[in-house]
Amino acid sequence: MGDTVTFIGFGEAGRAFATGWPGGAPRAFDIKTGDTVVRAAQLASYEQAGVIGHESAASALSGAAAVFCLVTADQAVGAAKNYGPLLEPGALWLDMNSVAPDTKRTAAEAIEAAGGRYVDVAVMAPVHPAGRAVPLLVSGPHADEARELLACCGFTNIRDAGTQMGRASAIKMVRSVLVKGLEALTAECVLAAEAAGIRDEVLASLDASWRETSWTERADYNLDRMIVHGLRRAAEMDEVVKTLDALGTGSAMARATAERQRDVGKRHLRSPQGLEAKIEAVLDSRKDQAA
Repeated sequence: MGDTVTFIGFGEAGRAFATGWPGGAPRAFDIKTGDTVVRAAQLASYEQAGVIGHESAASALSGAAAVFCLVTADQAVGAAKNYGPLLEPGALWLDMNSVAPDTKRTAAEAIEAAGGRYVDVAVMAPVHPAGRAVPLLVSGPHADEARELLACCGFTNIRDAGTQMGRASAIKMVRSVLVKGLEALTAECVLAAEAAGIRDEVLASLDASWRETSWTERADYNLDRMIVHGLRRAAEMDEVVKTLDALGTGSAMARATAERQRDVGKRHLRSPQGLEAKIEAVLDSRKDQAA
């Protein structure tokens, strides 16, 4: 599965999946290739991962039997609508973006109308350091073919989520209510504890009641995720809100989580080592903003 596979969108996940690809080198196209500011870095990214970078989506998709779509959440539907007409008839479009089931169904309509075969793939854990061992959920009418393809491409942790389009993403979106929500709640807690001068006491109290993991380690990890990926996680939580609104179960916490993730992510901080340094970086950025 080499040159017949194309990555549309080639950021962190694309690099993690493509590096060490079995067989011939896959193709890749990312719109950042056309941005003069980041073009050199994007070309270097292609080379480092061992993929064949293309200047246009049309050339990258020509003859491709399978496409891994790994764009940002807000571009998932646009990519399907813009690039669907460029697909070879019957090509598999594996949408691995973290978006709501309704968003995936809209993208699926565009791909299927263009003659492609759409597959809902949910990536259920961070892509680093797992790479192609990351857990995947696959759903939709073409899930069987997609699982076979993924296995041939070296993915080793693939689960069937059924034939219903959007079911894999529904599982991920609802799960994210808790996973991303805990990150946001943790940040709110430790930042307030630091401002009150009671961080050690609060964390010790949490350790006493929740012993599975040190809350200092948990807070450090969660705050790191928000600093590094806050904007992307906020975009995913926006999709979680859509999911919950469609279910009619309420989305107040999900909306607040999106706001908190976005608030930290938009500061574009470099994540330092250690919880204390991370807290200081976020609080200092707030002081600078207020000044």
